[in-house]
Amino acid sequence: MTTAADITRQPMHLGAPLEYAPKPPRERPSLIDSAERMLLAMRLSLSIASGCLLIVALGIRFIFPGQKGLSDLVAGVAAVLVAGPVLAAAWESLRHPSLDGVTERLVALALIACWATGDMLTAALLPIVMTVGHILEERSMLGSQEAVNALGRLTQADARRLVPGGYEMVSTTLLREGDVIELRAGERLPADGVVLKGLSSLDMASLTGESVPVDVHEGDMTLAGSMNIDGHLEIQLTRVGEDTTLGRIIALMRDAEDAKPPVTRLLDRYAGQYMILVLLVAAGTWFVTNNVPAMLAVLVASCPCALVLAAPATSVAAIVVAARHGILIKGSAFLEHLADVTAVVFDKTGTITTGELHLVDVRPMKGFDAAKVRHLAASLGAISNHPLSRAASRSTTADERFEVEDGREVGGFGVIGTYEGQQAALGRADLFERHGVKAPEPPAHDGPIAGVSLGSKFVGWLLFTDQLRPGAADAIRELKDLGIERVLMLTGDRAAVANLVGAQVGIDDISAGLLPQDKLERVRQEIRLGYRPMVVGDGINDSLALRAGAVGVAMGAQGADVAMASADLALMTNDLRRLGTCIRLSRRCRRTIYVNVAIGLGFTFGLTALASAGALGLQAPIIAAVLHNVSTFLGLGNAGRVLLFDETQGVVAKA
Repeated sequence: MTTAADITRQPMHLGAPLEYAPKPPRERPSLIDSAERMLLAMRLSLSIASGCLLIVALGIRFIFPGQKGLSDLVAGVAAVLVAGPVLAAAWESLRHPSLDGVTERLVALALIACWATGDMLTAALLPIVMTVGHILEERSMLGSQEAVNALGRLTQADARRLVPGGYEMVSTTLLREGDVIELRAGERLPADGVVLKGLSSLDMASLTGESVPVDVHEGDMTLAGSMNIDGHLEIQLTRVGEDTTLGRIIALMRDAEDAKPPVTRLLDRYAGQYMILVLLVAAGTWFVTNNVPAMLAVLVASCPCALVLAAPATSVAAIVVAARHGILIKGSAFLEHLADVTAVVFDKTGTITTGELHLVDVRPMKGFDAAKVRHLAASLGAISNHPLSRAASRSTTADERFEVEDGREVGGFGVIGTYEGQQAALGRADLFERHGVKAPEPPAHDGPIAGVSLGSKFVGWLLFTDQLRPGAADAIRELKDLGIERVLMLTGDRAAVANLVGAQVGIDDISAGLLPQDKLERVRQEIRLGYRPMVVGDGINDSLALRAGAVGVAMGAQGADVAMASADLALMTNDLRRLGTCIRLSRRCRRTIYVNVAIGLGFTFGLTALASAGALGLQAPIIAAVLHNVSTFLGLGNAGRVLLFDETQGVVAKA
């Protein structure tokens, strides 16, 4: 069974609680902010009042045919009630031009034209129909925001913080890094942490999409929002509030909601030209037919609501679905980029392999003690987050490690520090050449190897083993079935080890012994050859390549922060088969967007043509408004079908 250690690799510091106040939560934008909600509520209230007056006006007209003046007066009052918000929205759209603002301006123009011609019934009814449609559209878009809020509620509870002599119940907002909490069966974890004591199973389905509970025991990582199923745990908190994995998920989802898809940005670019075209068609209709209702219908039918919502509604739905599968997407643009991926570039250690290296042998040089070599390597390894360094540090206890000063990483090479006044180093052979230490030929070994030096002397080799990540071979085979033309593996490891791993998972194009800048250049080479590479990695060494690829994917949402910052997507679990899910979801998202754009264009042009020809009758503006809303809801309904995409149970959806 997968352990929590497979989900996250962040090193733990189990010291005293850090003394600082918890950070207040940042204010994050939402799909509809409070000001807009108040505006919508006001418009709805005015529309209801206006609708009641319209019913009175129509009643007067039918019951007392001779009182047309009174009927028009009541209808005029109804029109005035709904005119203010419409005209205000149109004025605001002039200050901030966009395709969405075109709708507000066209409705305002139609409203003014109704007043000018004395058609008070249409002047009142048209804004009511558009307002009701707008509110229903916004309500349909709130589903994704509710999904984000539901994630936030996973940790909104009190926690049982351990104190000398017992425990105290505190709000989760008062928890700090280093606090130790007690987690009983049926309770949710309020922050990320490491298990100090106990054995249990955690339900992480809401975070990772994994339906099978994860067994955790002493030393394993745990994620905020996880449900404790059956055991009793004592957990030391390592990240709280927005710094937790759950906090990152919520922040990324909200950022992605705010990003405009490429199709929307393209439509916004031509909003001004579209407005001019509509005005020319409306003027031409009135000039040729002298039919005012037809002219008004053209203005209403040309409102591009369906086009405005075609891409955002689909992208937001896809982002919610991706989060349900344990895939974090930083922006909706990457959803479309994923559909065009033609090559996949993998890192090896921590990506194709688990990165959980284990020290299996120490080969000291003559005159050096194996135990001292191992302890020195563990002391240096504790400085770094690299998988090999972590494996070295785990080979001893904290009490057995030496005091190393001025420790630092040398990107792509290893770790150096000062021990007893001499420079000590742990890393690949190139590291020792850079520091003037002569290293012998490494021993034959089908796995990672690291050397250790002290002063000017090389003191020994460390031999490690790694294992393939479960499902790696299936994931690569699945990518090829999806039409991916090239699959590559780039690694800083030795060629013999890389070739062995490549043969096991089905990768033939392998480049070994690479530094971070070499990986970057290799990715750029693929781009120059005309491929669109997706780069998959997990560590600091992969950050340059992740940023250079058409799409960068970070393995594990608690992997290296630099890799997370450089990537466009992050996988909550380290299941490489989620890469196929990403591509299938992206392709479905893009198809849905194209269909929605076709619906929007078809309805808009079709209605405009019918309106300009006078085919919608005497009540053409109202009929155009109703049919316009129908097209919008068709697009929203089609976008909602993306929410049916589900591979959380291992059933692969059709790409």
